[in-house]
Amino acid sequence: MTEQLSVDGGTIAYDVAGEGPLVVLAPGMGNGRDAYRFVAPALVAAGYRVATTDLRGAGESSAGWASYSRTDIAGDLVALIRHLGGPAVLVGHSISGGAATIAAATAPGLITGVVELAPFTRAQGVTLGDLRHRAYRKGFMRIAGTMLGSLNSWKSYLDLAYPGRKPADWDAQIAGTAAMLSEPGRMKALQKMMQASPADAGAQLGNVQCPVLIIEGTLDPDWADPRAEGTAIVAELPDGRGSLAMVEGAGHYPHAQYPEETTALILTFLRAYADA
Repeated sequence: MTEQLSVDGGTIAYDVAGEGPLVVLAPGMGNGRDAYRFVAPALVAAGYRVATTDLRGAGESSAGWASYSRTDIAGDLVALIRHLGGPAVLVGHSISGGAATIAAATAPGLITGVVELAPFTRAQGVTLGDLRHRAYRKGFMRIAGTMLGSLNSWKSYLDLAYPGRKPADWDAQIAGTAAMLSEPGRMKALQKMMQASPADAGAQLGNVQCPVLIIEGTLDPDWADPRAEGTAIVAELPDGRGSLAMVEGAGHYPHAQYPEETTALILTFLRAYADA
């Protein structure tokens, strides 16, 4: 059942299921919280209290926010964890991975661990070498089209971001995403998130004190070398805080494309840190 949390500037939609240590799941830009439709039930079945949230401007959260930075999203996530009684392990995908970094650094008493799925957590630069990588180049162009407001470009990007294997409900999910982004203010929110620099998250990596697991797909088109990106994030965390896991064959959405493998990695992390 959808619940709403009022924060400064609007309302954040979320739902909660299960009993046990709290885990909060935050999706990436352009997604609703049903991005975790395969992961959340498995975590509940494993004995966790799972809150799945929509980002500001997406899903059933309100639209028309003044700003959509990772720092803004981190504030929403901290408010939700505090509202739910915390502490929590925070799982964030893509832009929410960067937001999770900021949340962990600025509210260490509320967050016992962070899992970042294909995160945008560092300032990005594009090189000629990157553009020689075919999948990266295609993704870059489709993101550029989305930044201009093209829904078709976003749908085309999603097709690329799930290389090979698609979820069984793929057609329904794409239709639902298109319907959501056609609502007033939703595409504008996606565009503003794409324009938001991850530098605020990168600046906080050295301040994170809880354990962090970075999960990357080996075929993620958002980087010419996903392993190198994950390794770079771990290197900027304090020594011993971070680790990297790769999901073979996954693109930018390992939790939806390879949910069993991704859930297993998350559960191993939770058993080490959420249950301590």
